[in-house]
Amino acid sequence: MSVLPATVVEALDCLSERGGLLEIVLDLGRLPEARFSSKDVYLGDREVNPEDLQHVIDLISPFGDDNRSGIERTLHRISAIRNREGAVIGLTCRVGRAVKGSARVVEDFALSGSSVLLLGRPGVGKTTILRELARVLADSGKRVVIVDTSNEIAGDGDIPHPAIGKARRMQVRTPSQQHAVMIEAVENHMPQVIIVDEMGTELEAAA
Repeated sequence: MSVLPATVVEALDCLSERGGLLEIVLDLGRLPEARFSSKDVYLGDREVNPEDLQHVIDLISPFGDDNRSGIERTLHRISAIRNREGAVIGLTCRVGRAVKGSARVVEDFALSGSSVLLLGRPGVGKTTILRELARVLADSGKRVVIVDTSNEIAGDGDIPHPAIGKARRMQVRTPSQQHAVMIEAVENHMPQVIIVDEMGTELEAAA
C-alpha cells in the first residue's frame, strides 16, 4: 500500500474485503484494477496517468532484466510492461504471502532427499510452497541455498525475508546467468538442497 498512488489506496480502503487480494494492475490510460481470486474490481473512476506509474517506480527497487522489481524486505513483486521505447506503461503489483503449512503436500518427498518439480499455472502457489519448503528443510538441519533469480522467494533487498528461516539466498544479476549461479552455489557453499523458482532453459536443466 505504501508505494501505490494515493487515489488507489483510497479506493482500496473503501473495499469491504481485501483478504484475498492477488494483485493491483496499473495500466496507462485505464482504470486501476484490483484482482482477487474470485473477481476483479475497478478502483475509482480516474485513469492511470504517467505520474501514477512514476510514483510507484520511484519507491521500489530498480527493475532487472526480467522487468521485475520488489519492495525491500517484503515478498511483494512489481512487474513492468514497457512500450517500444522502453518506457513503463503498465505495472502488475502482486501481493506476496508466506503461508505456513503450504509445503506439507511435498514435504515428505523433500525431506527424504528426492528431487521435487512443481508445475502449475501462474498464481496457484508454487513459489509460496517453495518458500515454505526452504524454511522447513533449513529448520530441519539441512544446508539450503535458494537461487533467487527474481528475488521472489526471499523478497527484495539484501536481507532475506524471515519466511525462509535459516535458508541462505543467492541473488542472480540477470536471468540468463541463473544456471551459472546454480553451479556456483554447489561449488562454493556446499548445499544439501538447492531451491530454484523457475527453470526454462536447457542450461538450467543441465546445471
